[in-house]
Amino acid sequence: MGKVIFSNPHFGELMMDENLRVREYFPGNFIEEQHRNPSERIAAALENPLGCRQLSQEVKKSDRVLILIDDKSRSTPVRDILPLVLGELGRAGVADSAMTILIALGTHRPMSREEIIDRVGLDIFERIRTLNHRWDDPESLQHLGRTRADTEIWVNKLAVEADFIIGIGHIVPHRVAGYSGGGKIIQPGISGPLTTGKTHWLSAYYTAEEVLGKPNNPIRREIEEVARRVGLKFIVNVVQDSEGKIAGVFAGEPVIAHRAGCAFSESIYGVKIPRKADIVIAEAYPTESELWVATKALQAADIVVQPQGVILLLAECPEGISCSHGHLIEKHGFRPLKKVEELIGEGVLEDLNVSSYLARVGNVLEKTRTILVSKGISREQGEKIGFIVCGDAGAALNKALSMTPPDPEIVVLHQGSELLPIITK
Repeated sequence: MGKVIFSNPHFGELMMDENLRVREYFPGNFIEEQHRNPSERIAAALENPLGCRQLSQEVKKSDRVLILIDDKSRSTPVRDILPLVLGELGRAGVADSAMTILIALGTHRPMSREEIIDRVGLDIFERIRTLNHRWDDPESLQHLGRTRADTEIWVNKLAVEADFIIGIGHIVPHRVAGYSGGGKIIQPGISGPLTTGKTHWLSAYYTAEEVLGKPNNPIRREIEEVARRVGLKFIVNVVQDSEGKIAGVFAGEPVIAHRAGCAFSESIYGVKIPRKADIVIAEAYPTESELWVATKALQAADIVVQPQGVILLLAECPEGISCSHGHLIEKHGFRPLKKVEELIGEGVLEDLNVSSYLARVGNVLEKTRTILVSKGISREQGEKIGFIVCGDAGAALNKALSMTPPDPEIVVLHQGSELLPIITK
């Protein structure tokens, strides 16, 4: 018997017939010798920013500074980055009282006090005002006009009041924006739902192959226009390996530094795959707190699976379908783009962010057979929204084998939420 060992211990090992044709792919190809102390890597990037002067030279003593950080659904080592950023601001003469840390939730749930302290550290939490972005509170948002593509720009008022905005995040392949990081800390990070809905809805009209791992795409361009209009001035973005260790740090002007980070990210997460497979096993680890983020692995699998093939999505989802949007997803289920367009036209669906998500996943479910294995989502819930549901990976594989021709080729995508499949044939 052969076996596949998954990254998430919850799924353990998958025993399988040694005669099966199985290919496994892992992200995070990085030379261990290049690892340095995280603080050293971050400090080096801050000392040599891309496209601008050092942060301490760009910021004025009198500036009100807004520091944006991503939430706990991301693996960004915020606690390593923040002290060095604050040190740069201190050298510029900016007082702690002139700084605010805003958690760029997008449309995720707010973080608790304990989660925030764990994210930024108790010392910084007690020194610097730290807040959740209130994306669902109209009173916390301000309108800044429209983009050239007619997207309304609604953003947290704190960004409008700030003189200098810094974004901290990480760069991995991303189905909506090509890559995470850069201007995404503004849109959707601290934007209102109307702005987020419009940019995300645009992504439903493109396949994963057209967007994932492509930094210069229509959605990213819209995101970056919003970020420029809001006033993002400086970013510190990291690229991590498959163990979460910092492999590269990119600081400086938001677009220039981000593009350099994207190129490096591809070298870490890009995996050359010679051909598509009949069965694709995609583990959502490490981004699987809820189905809303875990389906990133499904989009990667979509690139690799043969038409009418089978996808096994392994996603623990301890917080269920979605803390913020679960009720809408359960109500409507995943549907292909044309069906979602009809619901929007009939006034049944109004939230374009949710609509785009339903369509992106629905498009995959329409052309594949997708089996969900999840601890946090019940069989009833999973089947209601459009999945085939199995209790464990072994049962799911047996189900998949019964749905494919004899001697199928199987691909396993480890850490599929961050892996970038590159089909070479």
